[in-house]
Amino acid sequence: MKRKSALAAAVFFIVLFGGLICPESITFAADGMPNKHAVGRQEPLRLKVTLEKVYVDMEISQEQLIETASSWEEFWTKYEGWTAIDIGSDSVVLRRQVEDISPLLKANGYFGLNGEGVLAIFNGKPPYSQIIQSFFQIDVGKLESRKQAELRKGIPIKTKDRYVEVLESFKPYSTSETRHE
Repeated sequence: MKRKSALAAAVFFIVLFGGLICPESITFAADGMPNKHAVGRQEPLRLKVTLEKVYVDMEISQEQLIETASSWEEFWTKYEGWTAIDIGSDSVVLRRQVEDISPLLKANGYFGLNGEGVLAIFNGKPPYSQIIQSFFQIDVGKLESRKQAELRKGIPIKTKDRYVEVLESFKPYSTSETRHE
């Protein structure tokens, strides 16, 4: 019994004295041995990062990657301008607004009319391609025949300026029930 007490006192003294000499935090593995990677320095952060980009056309792209940083400060410096949406113990979701149209629209986006006369964006030439986004009902009777033909053929969207220009040019032709301003 005396031997156990003496051993416990010795361990206590070593831990206390060792903490004064070497104040860095030391973590221990499950077997009770010091974790060599943690002695004298902090473990680097290893995070699963999801980057979300929200475009003007409301398309959201996601990219997932594994990021290693020596500290949270280093991590946040790298992702300055991004907003944290969710932070877990080993994962982070970041979001950023992009003042441009999405790569999908630039590559294959067309304005056109769906079967009900609603101004929409298609993934490819209308009317048979998939609708990406719908906007407002158009009073087709008020449209000039040239504008009707453009919409039937499809108006390509290559830039943000073109996207805004086309939306604004058709707003006066929207029906009053569905007009969104």
